[in-house]
Amino acid sequence: MRHEQGAVHAAQGYARVSGRVGVCLVTSGPGATNTVTGLADALMDSTPLVLVTGQVGSALLGTDAFQETDFVGITQAVTKWNCQVKSAADIPAAIAKAFYVARSGRPGPVVVDITKDAQCAVAPFHYERITSIRSYVPSCAPDPQQIADAAALIDAAQRPMALVGQGVMLGNAEQELVAFLEKSGMPAASTLLGLSVLPSDWPHYVGMLGMHGNYAPNIKNQECDLLVAIGMRFDDRVTGDPAAFGCNAKIIHLEIDPAEVDKIVHADVAVMGDVKRTLPLLAERIRQRDHKAWIDELHACNRIEFDAVIRKSLHPVGGRIRMGEAVDTVARAYDRDAVLVTDVGQQQMFAARYFGFRRTRSIVTSGGLGTMGFGLPASIGAKLGAPDRDVCLFVGDGGLQMTIQELATISQSDVDVKIILLNNSYLGMVRQWQELFYDRRYSFTEMANPDFGLIARGNGIAYGCVERREELADAVAAMKAHKGAYLLEVRVEREENVFPMVPAGAPVSAIRFE
Repeated sequence: MRHEQGAVHAAQGYARVSGRVGVCLVTSGPGATNTVTGLADALMDSTPLVLVTGQVGSALLGTDAFQETDFVGITQAVTKWNCQVKSAADIPAAIAKAFYVARSGRPGPVVVDITKDAQCAVAPFHYERITSIRSYVPSCAPDPQQIADAAALIDAAQRPMALVGQGVMLGNAEQELVAFLEKSGMPAASTLLGLSVLPSDWPHYVGMLGMHGNYAPNIKNQECDLLVAIGMRFDDRVTGDPAAFGCNAKIIHLEIDPAEVDKIVHADVAVMGDVKRTLPLLAERIRQRDHKAWIDELHACNRIEFDAVIRKSLHPVGGRIRMGEAVDTVARAYDRDAVLVTDVGQQQMFAARYFGFRRTRSIVTSGGLGTMGFGLPASIGAKLGAPDRDVCLFVGDGGLQMTIQELATISQSDVDVKIILLNNSYLGMVRQWQELFYDRRYSFTEMANPDFGLIARGNGIAYGCVERREELADAVAAMKAHKGAYLLEVRVEREENVFPMVPAGAPVSAIRFE
């Protein structure tokens, strides 16, 4: 990688699509501190990775030596665990513990900081895989009473809805989720990071939750009498005003991390443990139900959104190309079966809404931290983690320029990623907020961009550009047919907004279409 931040994001992309621990190695001082953003992103999004950092020699610690930083102190707030190793003999045990902590329970990033003398010394090698650590309980055993109480609420519910998060993917519990939903008969919505856990066209699936989510799961949550949260944490971008979220519903929370329970939304029943274990136990206890009429009502509600928003996004009349139609054109070209990687901003939301998914682990995006610059390096890791799958990156002109140096990594390492640059010459999401909530007082959001074609070709990457709607499909087909990396710049409508939208802090029922 060309930058240490890119190294962490690439490791995240690898981990997210492969289900394995991502790994990166950086030098001391600024090399280490450049990774802090990626570590914070990985912690927020529960991504398992191990970062090995260099450090000055043990004798120089605390002397402000060249490229010395207290990296263990710096990263305490953005790691699941960290340590410093000063002896070569201690390296194997530290690495074994790092991998165990990173992937067990609720996954997360781990830092192993190794002093130079430990790196250069020689010691007998002995590696013993760690399977447990005293006082560290990554996942508690399911409580039969919690299962029974949850089952009773599910059996009594008339208008339930499941809220599916990334925890299902992290627990490899997709099949268990489907079995539970089929027996309970309830509809399911997903968080941003929970996308692709269920196929987008699955009959029980009713869309994405949250600020730019679908109309039905947002507007109807206040009509539910039961919400079953499965591996999700009630993020503020999902709940809006938490006091109004599911205000008429009982709440069941299936969660592996006790710190997330009752943190934002009170759970009437908390079912603690790995969802791969708790979902089958819950499915065994509940009655077979059929909520088809309720699911049909949710689908009908989403059709209101189609008429008000989606039709305009996917089938616009006149004007420049829209982001939604660009996303949909690429998705259809890949039969909605590629791995979607996004940067952060308007293109992220349009891609999440319109790309579509047929199998799990098909989205890589920065959720909790919202890190611009995440997309390009993450797409490298995603392709390495899923080499047999097509990888499509959607990125804006602002985000691309934050880690644009990784185009050289893509070229040198011959990484076959397809980059779709949705260029509106704005920091679009910030501009949208300035338009809607700050009376169009645009401030530092308009971009004077470089020639992206020159930059792509200068890095040895094939390039195409499209501005006319009638040429979009052919441009996407040319990108798909190309062997190797490709950057397709789509010059889109400059001041398009992402709708629906729930204003920050407002109840999700305040969702607006314009």
